[in-house]
Amino acid sequence: MLKDYTIENLLDLNETIAADLFKGKNYPWEVLPEIGDFILKLGSTLSPDEYDHPADDVWIARSARVAPTASITGPCIIGKDAEVRHCAFIRGKAIVGEGAVVGNSTELKNAVLFNKVQVPHYNYVGDSVLGYRSHMGAGSICSNVKSDKKLVVVKDGQEKIETGVKKFGAMLGDYVEVGCGSVLNPGTVIGRNTNVYPLSPVRGCVPADSIYKNKDEIVIKQK
Repeated sequence: MLKDYTIENLLDLNETIAADLFKGKNYPWEVLPEIGDFILKLGSTLSPDEYDHPADDVWIARSARVAPTASITGPCIIGKDAEVRHCAFIRGKAIVGEGAVVGNSTELKNAVLFNKVQVPHYNYVGDSVLGYRSHMGAGSICSNVKSDKKLVVVKDGQEKIETGVKKFGAMLGDYVEVGCGSVLNPGTVIGRNTNVYPLSPVRGCVPADSIYKNKDEIVIKQK
């Protein structure tokens, strides 16, 4: 049921500098139109003792490691102890959480990465929210626009929610593991502690504590 995919059920707001962005909202995709403005507001409050401010709309924690070949366009905040590797491409409206990894040739755009998120190899993360310690395997992507360019609808069985947005990638709960080469289609929402098999095309909602093998084979983990 779609109530299983609320912010409360997906995300630990203690594990992001952007907790206030989510307050007063029910579902995580509701933050997508507000990420850029929120970064500008939050960035202006960050301590210059802890964050460098190399551009008007970019803040990078002094403890973060950023490769000289990385491209960073604001608005953007790179959190403490984060790592932005060779040729990463941050296109703007991106928050990279504390201890997160943005890997070689990974592209971010209008996204919130909670603390300890890893997108370490050839990933595309657009118009998405990735929960605490979620991980995307090499080459896995968040596809954020439907081929017919229509507005994205979040679906769970017969239930659906009209999001009102055309660009919507994926919402990953805390501790989600996405296998290499998987494609998370627009409007994908994955519950906490779920694993997605490599090379999976994923669409719609995937329940928490499960293993996604294909759309017809989703197995609940044994406790």
